[in-house]
Amino acid sequence: MSISKRRALDGDALWAYALKLLGGRAHSTGELREKLRRRADRAGAVDDILARLKDSGYLNDQRFAEGFAAARLANDKLGRTRVIQDLRQRRVAPALAERTVRKLYEDVNEEALIEAWIRRKYRLASREDLFQEDKELAAAYRRLLHAGFRSGDIVRTLKRFARNPELLDSLEPPEEPTD
Repeated sequence: MSISKRRALDGDALWAYALKLLGGRAHSTGELREKLRRRADRAGAVDDILARLKDSGYLNDQRFAEGFAAARLANDKLGRTRVIQDLRQRRVAPALAERTVRKLYEDVNEEALIEAWIRRKYRLASREDLFQEDKELAAAYRRLLHAGFRSGDIVRTLKRFARNPELLDSLEPPEEPTD
C-alpha cells in the first residue's frame, strides 16, 4: 500500500500504531510525533497519544537520550559532537542532548577514543606505515571530525602517528574552552 493511500488512523488505531512503533525501537517524543502526525485523522489526537504514552512510562526523552548516547559511545566509539548531532536528528531537544552527552562523556578520554578509532579503521597498517602521505593525514583528520571528535584532540593524537606532524600545526585551532 502506498503512503498516499494509507487510511488516517483514529484514536485507538493511532495508539496501537504508536505502541507498534515503540515496540520496534525506542523513539524520542519528536520522532514519534512526526510519525503519528502523518497517520492521524486529526492533529489533536497526536498530543493526546503522546501524553498518554508519557503517563504510561512508554515515552521518556531523558531515558531515550541516555540510552541512545550510551550506545553510540559503547558501540561506535564516536565523539561527543557527533552524538549530540545524532540526538538532534532524532528530534531530542538541544539542551537535553548536550546535557546528556556532557554527563556521559564526563570521564571519557576522547584522545584514547581517537587512538582506538585510528587503530580500528587502519588495523591492517603498521603504525610506521600510517599517514605517510599528507593527503592520508588530511583524510584521517576529516574522518575524525565527522566522527564527532574535537579538532584539538584530533591534532594531538594524529601527531603521535604522523610521519610529518608539522603539517597538523596548520589544522590546530586555538584552545577550546573547557566546561
